[in-house]
Amino acid sequence: MKKIFNSQDKIAVALEAIKEELTPGQIASKYEIHPQQVGRWKKEALIILKDGFSDKRKKENWDQQKLTDELYKTIGQRDIELTWLKKKLQPFGLSD
Repeated sequence: MKKIFNSQDKIAVALEAIKEELTPGQIASKYEIHPQQVGRWKKEALIILKDGFSDKRKKENWDQQKLTDELYKTIGQRDIELTWLKKKLQPFGLSD
């Protein structure tokens, strides 16, 4: 029967593997899993840690800059349309 591990078990295995005090084989026998699984969970944990410490401000600033650029583009487009309409309406005396 396949043993199911919860996230706490996986964290414990990954932390022991990261510490490197025991070999993957020793950790595997302690938790009754395959040594390759120890390596996989260690690799996943390191990826998650790396992503967790990445600079989130860069992404937030990039999203904010993208929104700002889109808004300025829309405003510029509206200004051009408004100017065009004013020119077209001048013969009718309907502009400012």
